[in-house]
Amino acid sequence: MAVKHNRERLVRETTLSDSEFYVPDLCRVRAVFMLVVTSELLVLVLSIVQAQSHWIDWNYFGLLSLFVQWTVLTSAALICLLRRWLSGLTIPRATAVIVAIVLMDVLAFSLFADSVLHPRPGVEAWQGVAKKLLLALLITLMVLRYFYLQFQWQQQRESEMQSRLTALQARIHPHFLFNSMNTIASLISVNPERAEDAVLDLSELFRASLRTGDRLIPLSAELDLCRRYLAIEKLRLEDRLTLDWRIEDGLDQQAIPPLTLQPLVENAIYHGIQPRPNGGTVKIEVYRNGPSVYLMVQNPRPAPDHGGHNGNRMALANIQSRLHALFGEPAVLKHSHQNDIYTVTLRLPWQKASSNGKPATRNR
Repeated sequence: MAVKHNRERLVRETTLSDSEFYVPDLCRVRAVFMLVVTSELLVLVLSIVQAQSHWIDWNYFGLLSLFVQWTVLTSAALICLLRRWLSGLTIPRATAVIVAIVLMDVLAFSLFADSVLHPRPGVEAWQGVAKKLLLALLITLMVLRYFYLQFQWQQQRESEMQSRLTALQARIHPHFLFNSMNTIASLISVNPERAEDAVLDLSELFRASLRTGDRLIPLSAELDLCRRYLAIEKLRLEDRLTLDWRIEDGLDQQAIPPLTLQPLVENAIYHGIQPRPNGGTVKIEVYRNGPSVYLMVQNPRPAPDHGGHNGNRMALANIQSRLHALFGEPAVLKHSHQNDIYTVTLRLPWQKASSNGKPATRNR
């Protein structure tokens, strides 16, 4: 029973789901285009090698190109149709089936082409077919090996990125714990209901800080976290803190890494409001412009002698690293000073957060 259980577990581990199949989705136009271009380059090389008196034998190139393209396109179509079934097989079985599909396709087209274009005696004809099958086998195995190595590299890259995101997210901890606890302690005897609400807000903040499983969350969840944080700071700063919310409708499901906007708001309080005797206004604006969503946090410019600039730069660098790891080049973080106002702007690609915490299909 133990041997059977281990065998079944091994089969499950080596079985790929449809989304994790190591062969690219040949139903997509880009994948088919790359196959066509690559096969055409191979035909060009074979034509140059075949030519004797010229650089290239154009007749041979045309016939071979027609044969190869028909074989590539029909094989890709068959693999596309069988993709869901193939993804349920183990890697060796899926590879064997794909090789068999390609070889049967090559055999069918070889017999048809030889019977129409170059009728030859039986032995000589089968020798030519055997050469085509051997060449197709070698090329198919090389291509599948390349796909498998690419798949492994991608899996390793995603694993490293997840570890990096977890490490970066673990560095972002609210450093207002002691001030918050003092504020809560002072409210317990005066206003226990507000103290209880503050405890709930604080617990939610730390729960979000310790939650490392979600790579992306809806913007509404991040904004709710910001409101909880600001509610605690409002208890401490009172009239010194003024909030200006400008959130465009329809962006609740925008994908954003957790603890991205909240640290920016925290920096605005710590560097822009807390050192000023009269306080100031923190402006939080979110809007969409074409394929991008912009998130902006503004606060009064910190005083030149105010410490903590290294921590601010570290927080911005961490957020920039997380955005770049998840979204790539389309995600940008910028900060600027203008008219005694410090502004941090995030630009994210417009896409919705999926239920599993991974990037969903980008909206057009």
